[in-house]
Amino acid sequence: MPELLGPGGSVEMVQAVVDSGADTVYVGARGWSRRRADFEMTDDDVRRSIEVAHAGGVKIRMAFNTQPRSVEVPLLLRAMERYVGWGIDGAIMTDVGCIQAVHQAFPELVIHASVGCTILNLEDCFFYRDLGASQIVADVKLSPQEIQARKDAGLGTEVLIHANTCYTYLGRCWMSSHIRYDTTTAQDGKRYYLGSPNRGGLCHRSCLQEWDMTGTNGQTIPRVHMRNDVFFRVREIPSYISMGVDTLKIQGREYTVPLVSEIVRFYRDLVDAYQAAPALWRPEPWMMRLADIEAQRDAQRNRMTADLYEEAAHAFEQPIFSDAAGMAAQCEL
Repeated sequence: MPELLGPGGSVEMVQAVVDSGADTVYVGARGWSRRRADFEMTDDDVRRSIEVAHAGGVKIRMAFNTQPRSVEVPLLLRAMERYVGWGIDGAIMTDVGCIQAVHQAFPELVIHASVGCTILNLEDCFFYRDLGASQIVADVKLSPQEIQARKDAGLGTEVLIHANTCYTYLGRCWMSSHIRYDTTTAQDGKRYYLGSPNRGGLCHRSCLQEWDMTGTNGQTIPRVHMRNDVFFRVREIPSYISMGVDTLKIQGREYTVPLVSEIVRFYRDLVDAYQAAPALWRPEPWMMRLADIEAQRDAQRNRMTADLYEEAAHAFEQPIFSDAAGMAAQCEL
């Protein structure tokens, strides 16, 4: 049976994910995990989350998926030492050098190579395995045949079943930095680039604004859609299970606790129902059950995107849209 991995954006969410049937929960250390501070954790939160997860018989992983400067690597290693000492079960990481450094310092720690590594071929997979990663998160653009090839090669494989696409590659976009490029330095020396999730800030989803594309011939295509679409995988779940995928991952630390709880319970029930009677399983009832969840998710995402636009506009002291209605309308695109 594949592991069901749920998001923990707060201690309360960790408890809800545990109660809703996840096998593992992941959390993010503040400034290190590609989310705004509201959905990352202080050390006290991390310690409490480890206790909550283990009390419920659930494993817990720590996301360290930003790209640190050289002077920040010792900070990362000291933080990891604390979390390993408190009982963290694994790490989700992106930076090549940091994966190697963490594996050398903590050889027994399970490390998953994040989707932000953009691992697209088997040679990449073997490279990260040799660095110390025991499992590879599949890019959302990979075909079922490519995922199957990883399993056939004996690689630990993780797929995203609730996440978003990207017009580039997840974790590799720097577009938000052009909207907001102010920085701040914490007392411990960590530098926060506030418009870059890759460097301790957050994504302002600038790709979702209205863009016109002008070619070399001077012709302009208005309102180009840059893909940053969210998705639920339902019909694909049986094939993932059949091919032996190790982890089914649900993203969503930024959503409300009740919604995340409902999403995790939905997938727990779906996986269990398929495992109990594969021949009788049909996607249609699950798609009907999903409709309300999807509507809630879309409404929350639209509100958060509008808030991010407004925050970026204040940072520049100039409006991105003339009114809130314009922002809300854009979020529907």
